[in-house]
Amino acid sequence: MSDLPRKAVTRTVKLAALPLGFAGRATWGLGKRIGGKSAEIVARELQQRTADQLFRTLGELKGGAMKFGQALSVFESALPEEIAGPYRAALTKLQEAAPPLPAARVHQVLAERLGEDWRDLFEEFEDTPAAAASIGQVHRAVWHDGRQVAVKVQYPGAGEALLSDLRQLSRFAGLLGPLIPGMDIKPLITELRDRVSEELDYELEAEAQRTHADAFAGDEDVVVPDVVHQGDEVLVTEWMDGTPLSEVIADGTQEERDRAGQLLARFLFSGPARTGLLHADPHPGNFRLIAGEDGRMRLGVLDFGTVDRLPGGWPKPIGRSLRLTLGGDAEGVYEHLCAEGFVKESIELDPEAVLDYLEPLLEPVEADEFTFTRPWLRGQAARIADPRSPAHQLGRQINLPPSYLLIHRVTLSTIGVLCQLGATVRLREELESWLPGFLPEDREPERAPEADRGADREKDLVKDLVKDGAKDSERGK
Repeated sequence: MSDLPRKAVTRTVKLAALPLGFAGRATWGLGKRIGGKSAEIVARELQQRTADQLFRTLGELKGGAMKFGQALSVFESALPEEIAGPYRAALTKLQEAAPPLPAARVHQVLAERLGEDWRDLFEEFEDTPAAAASIGQVHRAVWHDGRQVAVKVQYPGAGEALLSDLRQLSRFAGLLGPLIPGMDIKPLITELRDRVSEELDYELEAEAQRTHADAFAGDEDVVVPDVVHQGDEVLVTEWMDGTPLSEVIADGTQEERDRAGQLLARFLFSGPARTGLLHADPHPGNFRLIAGEDGRMRLGVLDFGTVDRLPGGWPKPIGRSLRLTLGGDAEGVYEHLCAEGFVKESIELDPEAVLDYLEPLLEPVEADEFTFTRPWLRGQAARIADPRSPAHQLGRQINLPPSYLLIHRVTLSTIGVLCQLGATVRLREELESWLPGFLPEDREPERAPEADRGADREKDLVKDLVKDGAKDSERGK
């Protein structure tokens, strides 16, 4: 493969074959059952074959197809155990690797983007990629000043491929729905499509990464590598060693799992207050567990291509709604959800039923510490997915305002990763520290100075863009 398969017809044919494959396997399964095989064995074989085809195709295509696969992979914990096994191995493959571009093609891209003398920028450059993802791959290198660096090279044609894939996937989103019980696939694809331009803009990614690197510099819990150089479709950052979270999920000790889970929650909830940004791509491939010389484990964070801009930190209505729900205030919760647009004016719901719907979801927040498990998440997914359950009926009537869509996906994705880890986490502690509105006003902690810096940085960036137009802001040069 010398490039992303860029021709729309080529990618469309590959993706269109997926639903045809699903239908063909259903016919095959019926024949097996008629031939005497048990339904349980046939179902397991069908799931294995489906997983192999789906994620092999998504991984080969990279682009939006693989991006969708990575987004889907964090919800694996919600699958019934007899189905999750076959999917788990196939999903994990998407989190760390994909078929790489050949070295000659990479050299060509670097020459086009960094100049014909691009090799003068490096003391060493490894042609074999260290990692490959949905729109680019990463090479390890040594910068001309001796620093170990990661060189992220965007696949040629990535933008066209992203849009083409996501348009095609949205056409048969209904067929993919059963993969994750209780989850509507189409809004996920739509939201990914809406983020395409930001994902492709390495200038925006560099700015977001610098912001996080500055805010977390010297932090004892979180490590963010700084940006070394940013060019068109090429991004050079400091190299970061560590154990990928996917390996901790597969083979980590309970101590490592708990520590990774706690730090992931801490990063998720402290990030917006400290930077004005929310890291919005929390799949395990973007995190590392780093053991320090003092034995303290820290969380390394990568890939800032997708962020949500929250200059004031987390929206206060989120914390307030959680506090009211935990307090059992059905009327207060309902009034609050109506005011924030979660219940449309044309719909009237029973406040007690709304409270009954929400309370089980907040188990992890109610206790001082909570162990996230696959069975717990499967139970929640089944409760919401079962068309016969009151939770399913009520859930269909609750609206998700557009401004909360990405926050909602990031939160769900993080919970999915915590359940994959099987981590015991003091989630309430993080919410009390970082989520505005979660505590009563007389107990609210003082707003962290980092939140003001995040908001000021956001305002400065906007001013720069307006002032300079197409020119780079001073920090992006």
